[in-house]
Amino acid sequence: MAAYAVCVRDGRILLARSPAPDGTPEWVLPGGGMEHGEDPYDTVRREVTEETGYRIRVTGLLGVDSRRHHFPGQGLTPATDHQALRILYEGEIVGGELRHEVNGSTDFAAWQELDAVPGLNRIRLVDVALRLWRERPADGRLEDRPLPQEMNEE
Repeated sequence: MAAYAVCVRDGRILLARSPAPDGTPEWVLPGGGMEHGEDPYDTVRREVTEETGYRIRVTGLLGVDSRRHHFPGQGLTPATDHQALRILYEGEIVGGELRHEVNGSTDFAAWQELDAVPGLNRIRLVDVALRLWRERPADGRLEDRPLPQEMNEE
């Protein structure tokens, strides 16, 4: 389980840069995994501060992204069935100064123009979060989300 923030101001979104498994840098939302016993509300505030230097006020719950991934086994590594549950919040910057994370999961943080996001090398969650932020569905789910049986075919 993880919690992420969508922080938008002046037509720009706050993103962090993280290395993909192949080492290529990709843009991600500030956020990350919950510590044992931690509330997701506290997780998102802690993670944004760790990755960007900013303190945020959570202004709303945008939705939940749930994805199931099947990873085939290789050699002595068995196949795994993994589910990612990511809670997406809207956040407003209330303090701190932009800085980059040192020795963490990200190495750079920056404001990116909303119009430029489609051209960035980014993870899928950035697109999901922006759609939730723009559309604000009452149930926190996107209409074209695959049904559970379709998820097994990914």
